[in-house]
Amino acid sequence: MACLAVYGWWSHQLPQTVESEPVGPPSHKILVLGIDPREDDPGRSDTMLLATILPETKQASVLSIPRDTRVAMEGRGFDKINHAYAYGGPELTQSTLETLLASKIDHYVLVDIQAFQRLIDALGGVSIEVEKRMYYEDPWDDNGGLVIDLYPGLQHLDGEQAIGYVRFRDNEGDIGRIGRQQKFLKALLSQAVSPEILPQLPQIVKEAQSLLKTDLSLNNMLHLAAMLPDIRERGVNAAMLPGRPAWWNDTSYWLPDIKSARTTLAAQAGSSMSPAMNKAAEELAAQYQASLPKDLVDADGTLIASKDLEKTKALVPANITVTVLNSSGINGAGAEVAEVLKQKGFKIASVGNGNTRSREQTTISVPERSVDLFYGMPFPCVIMTNGEKDQATVNIGWDYESKE
Repeated sequence: MACLAVYGWWSHQLPQTVESEPVGPPSHKILVLGIDPREDDPGRSDTMLLATILPETKQASVLSIPRDTRVAMEGRGFDKINHAYAYGGPELTQSTLETLLASKIDHYVLVDIQAFQRLIDALGGVSIEVEKRMYYEDPWDDNGGLVIDLYPGLQHLDGEQAIGYVRFRDNEGDIGRIGRQQKFLKALLSQAVSPEILPQLPQIVKEAQSLLKTDLSLNNMLHLAAMLPDIRERGVNAAMLPGRPAWWNDTSYWLPDIKSARTTLAAQAGSSMSPAMNKAAEELAAQYQASLPKDLVDADGTLIASKDLEKTKALVPANITVTVLNSSGINGAGAEVAEVLKQKGFKIASVGNGNTRSREQTTISVPERSVDLFYGMPFPCVIMTNGEKDQATVNIGWDYESKE
């Protein structure tokens, strides 16, 4: 009830703050949502970008919104911003961000995985410097299992490889992924205005309209496409929603700095905050701070909503639940690995067979804060992070050496 009461106060700020936006050059704001819909499930918007276009100067900026951003939603209280799409589609996502940022959003664009891949392929792929080895797999992915397997260096990525690059998460979590997504957008823009692709752009835009869900008209999209060479020449100003990471009830959140966020967006639109707008932002920030759960902690375990700087308990193996999958075809390998983990103090959720018997490499997918706990295993393995809080998965491959 307290969360809904705070939202009631919060929601009353929207009409006033949106109508009191900074005076500056005309701009268009377009919300881009990367979604992963599933059967009987609309999915969530795990990628979120707010693009600001200045038609007069043909400049563009992008504000990336971390998917874990804690926000107030009408009728829902406080939750992660990426849940807004599941609750109320692009409309609820848009209205929630308008309240947070005190700025009217003009249009939205929804991009699912299949549409993204087809668009990248239509552009002939994208060249980008892959900054490091990227390997990740999710055997439970609805599309038959997700495998990301990229090597460092300059590469020309097709649609399938590109989706892997922008989805990859490691120990940098969502913040690192946002940086790669912004880097990819700039590479994508360069490809779109290349001499080979530019003449084909109108036809590609028409194809894009059939693949995307958007309230932009075809004429709107063609007009935006015509500005791309000038936007590319002037450069795209990319920023991330200011804030800080936190944990509550074993769940990660991004706590926005409301005043800094509104100031950043105003600057991207070529304007500035008035004293009245600064005051409104400060008042909302104070209400937001008051809404934080008392046991919310930051990344190193410090209590955020309390004056007491007591640290949380250290993470130990007993806090981690592990699923063991035997994909090696080696009889008894799953039970052996489970026993090793038990001896180290981990909790075993289940032991079973994977979806293959010919996996080459043993991998351990672990929460990013618990990587150190998995070092020193008595068998060859590659350790990678999975973005979870307390769940890990061991997937055994041919490189496993049986102890029998």
